[in-house]
Amino acid sequence: MQRTLLILLCLATLIYAGLCAALFLFQRSFLYFPQPRSLDDASSMITLPLNGAELNITVQPHNGSKALIYFGGNSEDVSRRLPHFSTVFPDHALFLLHYRGYGGSSGKPSEDALFSDAIALFDKVHLEHQNIMVVGRSLGSGVAVYLASQRPVSRLILVTPYDSIQALAAQQFPYVPVPWLLVDKFESWKYAKLVTAPTLIIAAEHDEVIPKASTESLLDHFRSGVASMTVVPDTSHNTISDSLEYLSLLRSQK
Repeated sequence: MQRTLLILLCLATLIYAGLCAALFLFQRSFLYFPQPRSLDDASSMITLPLNGAELNITVQPHNGSKALIYFGGNSEDVSRRLPHFSTVFPDHALFLLHYRGYGGSSGKPSEDALFSDAIALFDKVHLEHQNIMVVGRSLGSGVAVYLASQRPVSRLILVTPYDSIQALAAQQFPYVPVPWLLVDKFESWKYAKLVTAPTLIIAAEHDEVIPKASTESLLDHFRSGVASMTVVPDTSHNTISDSLEYLSLLRSQK
């Protein structure tokens, strides 16, 4: 009997260790879902060579001081947002970043890469546009918060944001030592307190991906008076951008 229990314990340990190993080795395939670029007009794209990679950026040029930089979700083709932002922000130059591995950009996505690429893009845009609004959606909200903590963005908009990918992963895998295994933690709460730009958080009423508590926790980490949150009714994580109220909120930030 004891031998059988010992064998079962060993098998359970091996299975658990194998699960942890698999989650560690394939974790980025659970987080990033690269998409091709649907808008393939050469006049609406620039390439940014950076640290051994070439990043594609969907753009709409515009003279003047105003620009908008957009960071999309983990399975988003950001080029599809160009008509959307062109309508809402006609007086802004637009820069929509295709993460490494997305939209024809070379390289592989990671937290460090996305953060450094965001800084490089901001610095490039800032050479010609002094008033830069930054918009981040879902995964991209973490990139946007980090950028706003490091550079003088004029305004920050976070759509369906989270406080921490690590915290979300820990909820998803409660019996796994996520803090030890996870490489790309995207702990936005750490950077929120460093942001000074006026910030609007836009949440979906029925967000099935980012729990309400996670978004509210992020809000609580901003300095007093810096950030506010609006919940768009009758929307989900993936339908919020179709809402007329969402578009109205964006227009109000111009």
